[in-house]
Amino acid sequence: MKRVLLFIIGISAALWAREAEYLRNLPFEMPAIKQTSFPERDFNILDFGATGDGHTLNTRAINRAMEAAASAGGGRVVIPRGIWLTGPIRLKSNINLHLEAGALVLFSSDLKEYEIIETVWEGRPQKRFISPLYGKDLENIAITGKGVFDGSGDKWRPVLKWEMTAGQWQALVQRGGTVTRQWGTDVWWPSQQAARGAETVKALDKREAPLEEYRKAGEYLRPVLLSLVNCRRVLLDGPTFQNSPAWNIHPRECEDVIIRNITVRNPWYSTNGDGLDIESSKNVLVHSSTFDVGDDAICLKSGRDAYGRALGKPSENIVIANCTVYNGHGGFVIGSEMSGGVRNVLVRDCLFIGTDLGLRFKSARGRGGVVENIYIRDILMKDIHTDAIRFNTFYRGVSPKESFGRADYKKQTPAPVTEETPLFRNIYMENIVCSGAGRAAFIQGLPEQAVRGIEIKNLRVSADQGITVVNTDGLKFIDSSLDIPQGETVYIVNSRDIAFVANHPPAGALRVWLAGPKTGAVLFKGYDPREITESLRLDNDVPNRPRIER
Repeated sequence: MKRVLLFIIGISAALWAREAEYLRNLPFEMPAIKQTSFPERDFNILDFGATGDGHTLNTRAINRAMEAAASAGGGRVVIPRGIWLTGPIRLKSNINLHLEAGALVLFSSDLKEYEIIETVWEGRPQKRFISPLYGKDLENIAITGKGVFDGSGDKWRPVLKWEMTAGQWQALVQRGGTVTRQWGTDVWWPSQQAARGAETVKALDKREAPLEEYRKAGEYLRPVLLSLVNCRRVLLDGPTFQNSPAWNIHPRECEDVIIRNITVRNPWYSTNGDGLDIESSKNVLVHSSTFDVGDDAICLKSGRDAYGRALGKPSENIVIANCTVYNGHGGFVIGSEMSGGVRNVLVRDCLFIGTDLGLRFKSARGRGGVVENIYIRDILMKDIHTDAIRFNTFYRGVSPKESFGRADYKKQTPAPVTEETPLFRNIYMENIVCSGAGRAAFIQGLPEQAVRGIEIKNLRVSADQGITVVNTDGLKFIDSSLDIPQGETVYIVNSRDIAFVANHPPAGALRVWLAGPKTGAVLFKGYDPREITESLRLDNDVPNRPRIER
């Protein structure tokens, strides 16, 4: 036993040393992340009457084990190999919930198992069912091991017909539920109550109904799989989180969080099937994890509109490293609920394969908030369906594929700048490689509030379309290599202080199109002046030609 303990201590010390490397030499000040530690006591759920046959409901047994561990001052609650059907598990301070290899925790889809609570969903206070894994106001908690948490999300989520094959849709409809016509397509709902949920909730909110009455909305009030609210010293290490009713993992207003070696999965068609949504949290490290989901994979948020601004808690001091993303609406994402701000973030050494978007920044009028001091480096991407990089301040809640294309950007009308006006500034990217994308980059600010201070060094992209820049002030591309087979390589509209600098002989010529009366101070340095001049297209409303220097 002594040798085993020394071995475990040795592994832990080596792991903490490796994690310290992720937090060394950061481009911003970040305090050391406080670590978890637990008493060496195990509480096996078998000792509390649990049965892992996939049929017996184990809600009481698992939560009794959690309560016993808490009463003893903490320890490790062990879920062994088996299929454990259960209702919600309430996490507790000083407890490590540990899933052994071969353990599948299957959460019940019986709504009677879930109470209605006051919570926050998509950045606003709402009433919803409690999450299958739920912790609030806790300290020193962990979820570890090699087991699987399955949220039975297929019994909760609506499904859009256009996101499924004909065979999948037919099988789904034959399963039961109801079909409505909305959002431009047929939508399957698990029940009539869920299909009418939006109207039901609106009526209940209007008369300030008691919590229990919100059950009338059924699965419409689907929860995130793992909800952590106002928790300190959090560790997620090892498990798979999959098939969530809504988002998968949602730390909100948390501090000192380490997430490592996890796998997060959802069907590609899962509505709101995000992977990890870090909201209004600080001092966070995410590394060595894999995501294959139906919406944004790794996403930073901080509340929505007036609620987020009043709360005033930014997501800050966050490091994301060595993660792999397969399917998802975005590999790394900020927004669109970012009204409390996002700052001091480093994303490094990540791989995105087949995601809809690579690096995604999104917001809209009404949000407010400032996103700043974001550092992204050493990112590899392959087969990105739309943009390798996208800034979109006109986000309207549709998928990347639905919003991909070109608009008449010169017709955009400025609105007054107020506290509701979002701002992206001081964002730095370096060593970004993308083999295959619909478009290399799309950077669009608001006509009244430009995206500001963006620097992208050593961008290597092969894509069907080039770079589009709209309503941007202070953008610099340094040593970029763009493999764009046809059309313009760079399209700039109503943007100023834009520079393309080549310190080394660039690969391929730039084909440039400038448009809009606000376009000015555009520089191309280190490129062949003759090649740019011959292909240059200037709209009549552009006041000045670009500067071209050898």
